[in-house]
Order: sequence, then C-alpha cells, then structure tokens
Amino acid sequence: MTIACLEMLSFGLAHLARAARESGERLVLLTGVEPLYLHELATLPPGSVDVVAVDTGDRKAVTKALASIEDLRGLISSTDTWGVAGAELAAEFGLPGIDPAVIRLVRDKALVRDLLHRKGLSPFGSAPVEEVAAVDIEWLASTVGLPAIIKDTAGTSSQNVWLVRDAEDLSRFRQEAQSAALFGRLFAERFLAGPVYSAETVTWAGETRLLGLSSRLMSPQPWFREDVTAFPVALPPAELSEIEAWLGEILAALGYTDRFAHIELCMTVDGPRLIEVNPRIGGALVGESMCRALDVNVYGGLVDLALGRRPRLLDAPLAGGPAVAFVLAYPTQAGELVAVHGLEDIVRYPGLPTWYPTKAIGTHIEHVTDGRGYVGIVLAEGPTAEIATHRAVTAAGVINVDTHPRY
Repeated sequence: MTIACLEMLSFGLAHLARAARESGERLVLLTGVEPLYLHELATLPPGSVDVVAVDTGDRKAVTKALASIEDLRGLISSTDTWGVAGAELAAEFGLPGIDPAVIRLVRDKALVRDLLHRKGLSPFGSAPVEEVAAVDIEWLASTVGLPAIIKDTAGTSSQNVWLVRDAEDLSRFRQEAQSAALFGRLFAERFLAGPVYSAETVTWAGETRLLGLSSRLMSPQPWFREDVTAFPVALPPAELSEIEAWLGEILAALGYTDRFAHIELCMTVDGPRLIEVNPRIGGALVGESMCRALDVNVYGGLVDLALGRRPRLLDAPLAGGPAVAFVLAYPTQAGELVAVHGLEDIVRYPGLPTWYPTKAIGTHIEHVTDGRGYVGIVLAEGPTAEIATHRAVTAAGVINVDTHPRY
C-alpha cells in the first residue's frame, strides 16, 4: 500500500520516509525538482522513497502519475505552492483530506484577515490594492494606518512583503511591486509591532494541539527576511494554554480540520495578534527542530492524516529532547554562488552544529532580502532555546557565503 507526496518542503523527506515505513506504507514522491531533495535522499537507505519525475505544475500530468500508482491510500501535500492542488486531487481520488475550499481560503491572506475580523478574532481587516501606482500615503493612513504592510495574498517565504512608513518606502514599493511576480494579488493591512513567533499545531476533527512555539529573529526593517529560529519558546504554561485556545478558535472559524498548521503571530503590547495561517508544517528546519526537541517523529502525523486516522501526536507525550536553533546563511550580494567558507570550522563549536545545504555551487542567487536567498542552514542544540540560539549564531558566524555578481 502506498502514500504519495506531491512535492515537499526542502527538509523533512527523510523523516517522512521513516514514518511511512514504520506504518507499513510505500512512499512515492512526485516531483519536478528532484535536486531539491538530494541532501535528504542521500541520508536514506536505497529504496526508501520511490521518486517519480513529473511536471508538478501540470495538473493533468500529476493526475496521470497518481492514477498509475497501485494501492494508493493517501496523498500528502504540505507546501504552500501545491497545497490547493493536493487537497483537490485527494478529493478527486477519494482519499482522506481536508475540504479543498478551506485550503483555498487559508491560502488567501486577505480573505482570512477579513473573515477573522468579522468574527472578532482580528482587530482589523484588509484593504485591496487595485493599482500599484494609485497607492499613496494618505490612502494608507486613512484605510489601514501607518506604518502599513502591503503584501501578496498568496505569498510565501517572506516574498512580496513591503513595509510602508513614509514616502521613501512608498517609492520603493511602487518600483518593486510593478515588476514583482505575484502568487495572488496585493492587499494592505495594519503593521503589527513586536517580536514574531510561529505556532506549530496539529488538528483532528476540530481538536487542536499546540506542539510548541518557535521564535523568529528578523532582519532590520524594512525587510522581513527570516534569519534565526529557535524551538521551543519557553513561555509561562498559562500563557501557552491561552494561546493554544485562541489558535483553536481561529482554526475553527476557518473550518480548518485534520491538518498541520504553521501560524505566524506577533506579540504586541496588546497581546498576541495573528499575522497569517499557513496550512503546513513550518519550513526550513522547523520540522527537524520539532522532531529533536519533542523527541518524536512529527512526520508520523502527516502519515496518519494522509490515511484518515487520528494523529498519534494529539496524545503523545512531548518532551525529552534538546532545544534547537538554526541560522539561515545568506550572501551579502546577489550573484553566482561560488563557495561557502568555514564549514570545516563549525564542528569546533558546542551544540553539535550541523550544516544543511539548500543551494548548489553555481546557483545564481537573485534575491538576498527574503527566503529565496539563503544557501544553507546552521543548526545547533542546547538545553534551552536561548542557549541553542547563542550556539547556532556563534557557529554560523564562521560561515562566509561567496557570490560573484554577473556583469
């Protein structure tokens, strides 16, 4: 019997393969970008994953590939880009899964903001941006307030997010947005001031469990590049319980069931406020961090959900592992990636620092201010998230990413 996976996040495939094998299931990866998973596949015994090369942007080709799989029992689609297609295909094949309409809703950040505002779960709504050239400071100030955020309704990896505080920011937004490749459409909303966290949750039949919070250290404004993440954040138990209940209300309002969620929130002076809901496990090494810190393979939950059964994660004890932090390594300038220096030195540092490459030498890197630009990740462990962060940042300090600009 077989579970298919329609693409995957950059990391987590090895854990997913082990979880499928332990459940007695064959795992088939449908992918059009097999090199993305070479690091993960290299860690697995041969035959752990059957890789099927297919243009995953071609719906007919994916449908044909799925139809050719014998004993197909489940379909996993845990990315932003293929989330809607995966939910729709699961429904077409009669496989367990969430209502595709819910995924379409959650993938539209403006619709989510407005629905939660109507239900009293967000203090503000969104404002559509119809024409980039027509946006001005007066309109933003009167509509959503300043500072304002303008972003893509279906954006991912911090792409197409603009902070507008003044005329200079507005000019930059107009210049960049005119040529931006959008996944959805643009909208404006109020800027939330405070540290950003991500809640990792799993939901089954309307019951939501908070698996933990990861911290998020961002680049200086006006960019929103994610630089450092640590898990789990040690908030007071009562505060964590309140956040868990609040997140459960948000997911219930969205009709969100039977799925993992990666929910970004800001801790403002008025308390936690929602930034966005992502219908998946957290990206980069969030999944790896949870596996280590919680001492459980959280990807077993993906297998359970794909098979239409209650995730064991909802009831499992979650403790015993080390805290984890990781640092994304970016070049300082766009260009061709020619070398990553210092990798041989990180083993000298405490916390068992490990390098996870994400881009091959020779790759052209065009963007260095969002998640498209990092070339690898340094991960380290510690007794607390704070100490793990210190260790990861220190070890990552020896890494130097060398790019040569194209002229």
